[in-house]
Amino acid sequence: MPEPLVTYELDGDIALLGLNRDDVRNAINGALLDSLKEGVLRATEEARAAVIFSHGEKHFSAGLDLAEAQSRRGETPGARPRRTRSKWHTTFDLISRGEIPFVSALKGATVGGGLELAAATHIRVADETTFFALPEGQRGIFVGGGGSVNIQRLLGYARMADLMLTGRVLSAAEGERVNLCQYVVPAGQSFEKAKELARKIATNAPLTNWAVCSVLPRVTDLSHDDGLAVESLIGASVRSAEGSARIGAFLEGRAAPIVAPGAGAAPGA
Repeated sequence: MPEPLVTYELDGDIALLGLNRDDVRNAINGALLDSLKEGVLRATEEARAAVIFSHGEKHFSAGLDLAEAQSRRGETPGARPRRTRSKWHTTFDLISRGEIPFVSALKGATVGGGLELAAATHIRVADETTFFALPEGQRGIFVGGGGSVNIQRLLGYARMADLMLTGRVLSAAEGERVNLCQYVVPAGQSFEKAKELARKIATNAPLTNWAVCSVLPRVTDLSHDDGLAVESLIGASVRSAEGSARIGAFLEGRAAPIVAPGAGAAPGA
């Protein structure tokens, strides 16, 4: 029986989805997208947060499977619907604007479509081996997995254009500076850090997590006044008995306080 293209494991409240094409640097083809979509939908039903990582020692994903893409170029234009591009958009939107938070654990090549997948996740943890690039200009193609929206929102037009036009490659540290990742950890530690974060996220109130994932990204598409109106509506809609209990626990000193980085909680705080 062949190995699954995307592995799935439920670890308590978090789902672990692993890209499993290490022999081709986890290049993304149509079959992998189908498996990833299936895993994302399953995670949404079973878990409170999820981690997307890659099997193998070196790379997260080198992006689009160019061999498969080249094989499609011989097809007669218009002979069939453009299902493949739609498949990328649908799958990545289920991650970026779905119901649960996704954390990606990055290493090595996080390039092209691999970067588009990472950009669809809510938290990105890179290890020191990670490098970022958008080589579409050199390949004669264009971003097709939502990168023109998701990556441009992270980088801004000027930086994304620089990557695409010049072929510039960014290190993990450079990626953190320009918002491609929020954490950089030593080599080989991104998966453990991503799981640590996912477990913490899974303890949040589910309705608040949903609002952050599904509503907050949409607010950026609205005018100032419409954004404030939606904020007011969502603030009311996430109120719940669980939220009241959490506030009560904090007021009664049963919840951990917020402390400065590196500081311990003050006595009685």
